[in-house]
This record gives sequence, C-alpha cells and structure tokens, in this order.
Amino acid sequence: MQKNHCEIQHLTAADYRKEPFEKAILPLGSLESHGDHLPFGTDSITAYLLALEIARRIPGTAVLPPLPYGMSEAYKEFSFTVSLSPGTETAIIRDILESLYREGITRVFILNGHDGNIASIEMASRTAKAAHPAMKIVSLDAWWNTLGQLLPPGFFEVWNGLGHGGEGELSIGLALFPELCEPGLARGVVPRLPPYVDVKWMFSELTDCGATGDPTKATKEKGDRIKEALVDAMVGVITALDECGWDYRSPQAKG
Repeated sequence: MQKNHCEIQHLTAADYRKEPFEKAILPLGSLESHGDHLPFGTDSITAYLLALEIARRIPGTAVLPPLPYGMSEAYKEFSFTVSLSPGTETAIIRDILESLYREGITRVFILNGHDGNIASIEMASRTAKAAHPAMKIVSLDAWWNTLGQLLPPGFFEVWNGLGHGGEGELSIGLALFPELCEPGLARGVVPRLPPYVDVKWMFSELTDCGATGDPTKATKEKGDRIKEALVDAMVGVITALDECGWDYRSPQAKG
C-alpha cells in the first residue's frame, strides 16, 4: 500500500509533526442495498473518494476514515443493511468533532453520502459549535441535490438523475469505482412522490429491487462530469473560506 499524505489513517506521529494539517474532511456513508448494480458500501466509498479528490487540491487538508454505517432504518427490509440509531450516530459524529477540536483542528468539512445521516449531522454539528464557538463546521449534506445547481438543465435523462442507486449514483460509481459496479444488472423504479413535501417512507414502499430512479441511463461520462463539478465546487468553497480565515460574518457586522 502506498502512503497518501491526505489520508489521516496512513500517517504516523512523525508524519504529523513534520506536516501538520489545519483542516479535516469527515466522509459519512452507510451500509445498505443499492440494487444489484452497486455495492452495499456505495455511500461511504463515494464520499471518501470525493473527499480525497478535494483534499489533494487544498493545502493543509486531510481526510478522516469514512464512517461506514449510517441511520438506515428505512432500508432495513433489504439486505445488507447495518443501521445505527439516530442517537448513536449523532453521538459518534459529535465525539469525532470533539476529538478533532482536542487535536486543535477547528475547521471541519463534512461530506455526506447518505440521506439518513442528515439529521444527525445537523444535531451533532450544532451541539459541537455551541460547545466550541471557535469551531468552523460546514457540510455538504446531499451532493445528489447540489448537482441541480452545478450541471446544465437536461443533463440527466430521468428524474433529474435522482434515486437511490439511480442514474446519478451509478454514473459517479462508474467514474470512481467502476470495478465494483455491475451496470448490466441495473434496474430501478421512479416512485410517484408528491412535490413540495417530504414523504417519510420505508424504502420497500417505493421499490421492489432496492433502487429508485433509472440507473440504466448511467454512464461513466456523466459520472466524470458529476465528479468534476462536485470537486471543483467544493474546492472553491473551501478555498474561499481559507481566504477569509473562515470568517463568514457580514463585512458590515460589528464586533
């Protein structure tokens, strides 16, 4: 295995003394079915590989090992689901943030790959911020939704590329970890979800195959565009924060 200085788990204490870092990226994922065409660890693998792409382009940034389990109760009727309770996941994220603060890392970027983690990210981050106001915590909660702001209209063919194991997720899988993907087995369904509101579903109510959306429309070329758009955007965000010292107050604000 070749040492990657962007990956905290590869570093020795001597490495860290020689080249300390000031920012950490925390990737979050899950272990659950993504249909027959994507691996159970898709969310974790995607978040981790995107985080590494970002860290390579930003000095003083390192990536924590991904949290491979998430709050996946809605998916439990499909194999192979390993789920954390909301309280457990919130506590784990909170403890990680507390540990980073103790190490002197006060600038943290959370890169999430799983929808079920979003509430825990919010609770853990707000609690950590309240306990340590000097901490600066930003998160990309749902990269699949952010794509709508980064890619041109009509880029995706079905359901705006959305879906669990859908067009967007399989496409980025083909770009990041093609050897783990089985596009020939791709199948999904588009559920009839109403607009404007968030339906609190069990996944088995939406699909019989462990996937939604239309993964048959996925391509590596789309995945390359998705990866490039996301990485460029997040590098831009973190670089802009670095340039202002992560001081996001209005210039007109007093104090």
